[in-house]
Amino acid sequence: MSEVVRYERRGPVALVTMNRPRYRNAQNSAMTYALDDAFTRAVDDDEVAVIVLAGAGDHFSAGHDIGTPGRDADTSFPRRAVTWWDHTSRTGADRRYARESEVYLGMCRRWRDIPKPAVAMVQGACVAGGLMLAWVCDLIVAAEDAFFADPVLRMGIPGVEYFAHPWMLGPRFAREVLFTGDRFGARRAYEIGMVNRIVPRAALETETLALAARIAEMPPFGLALAKRAVNQCEDQMGLRAGMDGVFGLHHVAHSHNAEVSADPLAGLDAKAMKRAAG
Repeated sequence: MSEVVRYERRGPVALVTMNRPRYRNAQNSAMTYALDDAFTRAVDDDEVAVIVLAGAGDHFSAGHDIGTPGRDADTSFPRRAVTWWDHTSRTGADRRYARESEVYLGMCRRWRDIPKPAVAMVQGACVAGGLMLAWVCDLIVAAEDAFFADPVLRMGIPGVEYFAHPWMLGPRFAREVLFTGDRFGARRAYEIGMVNRIVPRAALETETLALAARIAEMPPFGLALAKRAVNQCEDQMGLRAGMDGVFGLHHVAHSHNAEVSADPLAGLDAKAMKRAAG
């Protein structure tokens, strides 16, 4: 297991922890595949009933890695999520589409379909790509200091690749979150139904693991079927088809940026995005 992700067994619960606290657990490809290894390990372990996804340090995840020394967008990947060619031998939109189909949209869909319930344990920042990681989980427990945002419209891009916003936030609040790029706190997330529980920061791990242990008492096949039932209903409500459509718009935006500025991110790195958000 890569050091960028830690894996622990806590009785019937697998605790999977993103471990890049220096960079607010920004997600590079190395972390993506380490997470996939950890989730697969948990699925294959008959003693594990529930998975808890956490982030080491003060923050759950600041999103995709767009500027740390560990950024590895040019590294080849094993293509576990989609059957597509390797991006490193391609150019232009082909290169970006191949990579993001795999490491962003494809991986998130793969993790959403895990048959065991997953609970996100969120503190501090849960921003952009961090939302994707929390949203693929079945439940979210948030610390009182947690905050959420998808500010990528500042790059001219209409939201992150796993575009679940209208289903997770409701259409009107989804528009506000995207149009402004502003943060919203744990209380607001709870009010709109995105977060299941809010707890004091000091009690976050204890409360989350207790909830996971309670879920673990249920029959495992029943849990798997109930999870699939809810996922199928979300898809009947347009989640998967909507996501497919927006993924195309996402790549139109990348290509437009590259055409007018020679940069698919419109010249904005992590520091610039943080400054713009205030």
